[in-house]
Amino acid sequence: MSQKNMMTNFLSRLDLHPEMSIEKITIGSERSPILVVDNFIKQANSLVDVAVRMEFSEQGHVFPGVRAFAPHIYMQKAFVEIQPEITEHFGLNSCTFKLSMCHYSLVTTPPERLGLLQRIPHVDSFESRGLAAVHYLFHGNFGGTAFYRHRKTGFEYLDESRRLVYFRSLESENGGPNIPGAEYINGDTSLFQQIDRREGVFNRLLVYRRNSLHSGCIDKNFSLDPNPLSGRLSINSFIDPIL
Repeated sequence: MSQKNMMTNFLSRLDLHPEMSIEKITIGSERSPILVVDNFIKQANSLVDVAVRMEFSEQGHVFPGVRAFAPHIYMQKAFVEIQPEITEHFGLNSCTFKLSMCHYSLVTTPPERLGLLQRIPHVDSFESRGLAAVHYLFHGNFGGTAFYRHRKTGFEYLDESRRLVYFRSLESENGGPNIPGAEYINGDTSLFQQIDRREGVFNRLLVYRRNSLHSGCIDKNFSLDPNPLSGRLSINSFIDPIL
């Protein structure tokens, strides 16, 4: 049996944790919704064990680290159970979901190798209905996910109507002392204000709109550990509503 098929068979047997809890919150002046699910998967430790057997590699130039395949069935099975909470909180009634991306992820890129757009908050898309999810699978103080407001425009999310205004403003600000240094953003800067921060707690799932300005919280003293057992391991997914 191939490694991919082996993992798919294993993950298809995952169950929700019997002590799972769900918190529905909104953040910022633009009231963006976030879903915080604690004690998400009963076999969370086994998810880490599976990650140890995977081959991680750099994929693209956006995520600052390495990734490995995680089968869509992992999240699809779980989202069947929490779909009512998602559809209600994000205003996606009468929708089903599909996953367009699902990866194990490890942050491993040294700060001096970060591109300019990796040093500031980002959005994953400009479509307001698309969602992102991060499932934290690490122990220790490795940081979570923060959400930001662009100071000059006041934008906390980006859609197509804001896209040009935002990037023109950002381009005009990135000169002189406002150029982000060679480090991960982890709090307020001259360009961005942190409006909310959710800590990375083992077996916590965070669901948010993909067009919210956000970034991982990576401290200056963060250890760039490529080992899934001891590094900043998560599963990151994109959730697309189907009308």
